Amino acid sequence: MTDDNVSAGSTMEVDDRLSHLEQRVQLQEDELQLLKAELADALRRLGYCEELTQPGAGAGGRRPTVAPPTKMRQLLQALPSKPLTLSNGYVQQKRMGGYPSSPSSPKKEVSLSIKRKSMSTERLSTARREMVSDSRSRTTSSSSSACGRSSKECAVNAEDGYVRMFLRGRPVTMHMPDQKRDSYSLEHKGALPEHKLKLQWVYGYRGRDCRSNLYLLPTGEIVYFNASVVVLYNVEEQQQRHYLGHNDDVKCLGIHPDMVTIATGQVAGTSKDGKLLPPHVRVWDSVSLNTLHVIGMGVFDRAVTCVAFSKSNGGAHLCAVDDANDHILSVWNWQKEKQLADVKCSNDSVLAAAFHPMDANLIVTCGKSHLNLWTMDGNTLTKRQGLFEKNEKPKYVLCVAFAENGDTITGDSSGNIFVWAKGGNRISQVVARAHEGGIFSLCVLKDGTLVSGGGKDRRMVLWDHDYNKQSEMEVPEAFGPVRAVTEGKQGELLVGTTKNTVLTGSFPETLNPIVQGHTDELWGLDIHPSMEQFVTCGQDKQVHLWDTNSHQPLWSKTIEDPGRCAGFHPSGAVLAVGTMTGRWLVLDADTRDLVFMHTDGNEIISNIKYSPDGNFLAVGSHDNFVYIYAVMENGKKYSRVGKCTGHSSFVTHLDWSVDSQYIVTNSGDYEILFWEASSGKHVTSMDLVRNVEWATSTCVLGFSVFGVWPDGADGTDINAVCRSHDSSLLASADDFGKVHLFSNPCSQPRAPSHTYGGHSSHVTNVAFLHDDSHLISTGGKDTSILQWVVA
Repeated sequence: MTDDNVSAGSTMEVDDRLSHLEQRVQLQEDELQLLKAELADALRRLGYCEELTQPGAGAGGRRPTVAPPTKMRQLLQALPSKPLTLSNGYVQQKRMGGYPSSPSSPKKEVSLSIKRKSMSTERLSTARREMVSDSRSRTTSSSSSACGRSSKECAVNAEDGYVRMFLRGRPVTMHMPDQKRDSYSLEHKGALPEHKLKLQWVYGYRGRDCRSNLYLLPTGEIVYFNASVVVLYNVEEQQQRHYLGHNDDVKCLGIHPDMVTIATGQVAGTSKDGKLLPPHVRVWDSVSLNTLHVIGMGVFDRAVTCVAFSKSNGGAHLCAVDDANDHILSVWNWQKEKQLADVKCSNDSVLAAAFHPMDANLIVTCGKSHLNLWTMDGNTLTKRQGLFEKNEKPKYVLCVAFAENGDTITGDSSGNIFVWAKGGNRISQVVARAHEGGIFSLCVLKDGTLVSGGGKDRRMVLWDHDYNKQSEMEVPEAFGPVRAVTEGKQGELLVGTTKNTVLTGSFPETLNPIVQGHTDELWGLDIHPSMEQFVTCGQDKQVHLWDTNSHQPLWSKTIEDPGRCAGFHPSGAVLAVGTMTGRWLVLDADTRDLVFMHTDGNEIISNIKYSPDGNFLAVGSHDNFVYIYAVMENGKKYSRVGKCTGHSSFVTHLDWSVDSQYIVTNSGDYEILFWEASSGKHVTSMDLVRNVEWATSTCVLGFSVFGVWPDGADGTDINAVCRSHDSSLLASADDFGKVHLFSNPCSQPRAPSHTYGGHSSHVTNVAFLHDDSHLISTGGKDTSILQWVVA
């Protein structure tokens, strides 16, 4: 056994031997990945050479605008186009748009009308044998010349001037500038940036699926929420304060009788490392913004959807309804954080819960097909159902309020207002068909009159003490149905809508918006090149041009398709918008008039960006191509001059060089490719582009940005990056609701950063204003826009 390397007498210990074998396995896996990458590159080159020999190739060797598929391209598509994992199988599709199909699945392609021309099988086999042989020799050479620290996640090759990192086992090779070759080391520790971010403004309001979440405080501020931020907004002073205690979507809000203490409930979330963040209620002080109590941690299921303080006993109790199957109603002594009672409320959805203002032991809940009155006795809650008797039972009881005399008032999905005698479960008065369609909100004003807000008819109606109609007005269609109504200053009303807008006004005048936002998933963002403005576009088919000082849209435009990306012309005169359907359009930035419209393919336009000199426009698509257009007449006319063909997955990001000569792109399978802008020709020599200065840094893969990737990243964890204009800072948007601020360049593994919450879903985009004074970030599903001061 003396020659057995795993025996007790071996000169190499068992652990060392295992470690050595693991390293060898990893090296072999890395070599296989490199072989595949080299073969893909070789096939691209051969395919390009073949295309040049086809009839119709342009003068000077320029390839035709649409390249026919060839045996070369077919073989290239057959290569693994998904990030490969060593043990966990294929990476699951994520929010960013999904990975390309697996190698065994047919790949969707744009149909081409040009006749196919193919190489012979013999030529193809010869080419493959030659390139595999060449790849093996180059792999051996590269491996032997690798220096500096090398690990499973990252390795540096100083001789060839690149750093290679691995995302889910797939190698990503990033070439460094010549000036970095001699001095670069993976061991160097990056520094935190000197600057920090402070949340200044939250655009938007969550009205699309939440109720009773808009109130006026004695401080003159209105309070509401969006994403995981509770906003306190002083309209007159144009100032916002923010409660940032929540770590995921806020879903409900209740005001204590003292009008200072506030309770807010949130959904269950997931931390970055996959741990469950339980739903709970936070009770906090609206003056100091300090958290006073955290209630129900580990008790609630899924989300807290309703929360309310008692009235008649000084607000000593708090009730809450969660989103469990049984919709549990619980009552708490919130100051002691002690649960007093709980009961199964309903199998169906519960839309509102409130304590009776004159009885601390009576709670009213309503929702699908029910109105329930709960009497608390000790730790027991006893139910009485509302009796509709001769009245038709509505499908939903949508809202509840209380009259001065203690009567309960409800609005339902049939448009009826029912008055229930004080504390009782029988109807004492009916206002039939008060609205066409549902009544989404009821508000009893200080003078005892009632305001009802309609859904389908968008009407606001004022009723006197005897429920006779006094006045009415209509919410403009662009702002959507009424969601919440509350009394504002000096008789004005505050109205929240399902299209995430807050309006103010009084009968019978018009309602004017004071808060606006998007209503569906939001990805598109770009900054005006010289003014304090930015543009956003979302899947709600809305394009908004925002002013960062007034925090209002300068204009809004509805387009035909869901929006995905946007980009300003360097002059600021026009802006381009890419959609989810392959259509892209150009709008006049002053008048919002349509200047130009075109369609490239039928898949998502993921990126659209003008060259720094304004003479070209690059359009990156999920059909794997980048289309290049010549731009004339200051952005008014366009003519296609090239098409970048070579990515084996959808294009995700792109940047232009400062001199407008080159483009760099990233794709869904972690490729970094370079192109000649004027022709779309693929640049295969890294020596041509390694020292290029890039006008922007929005590609998430590259030598200057790879430090933003966290441990164990799967390739979609970072949705966007942006470099400040003075090149000192780099911001990133991740899939966990966080915005990160790094020092730029960010060329060390796992670079340190300042991390900021506020978004409650994947952060889709980030961008610095032209003077770097602010950073704008957009949320995906939370539809929010956050404006940060760079301090």
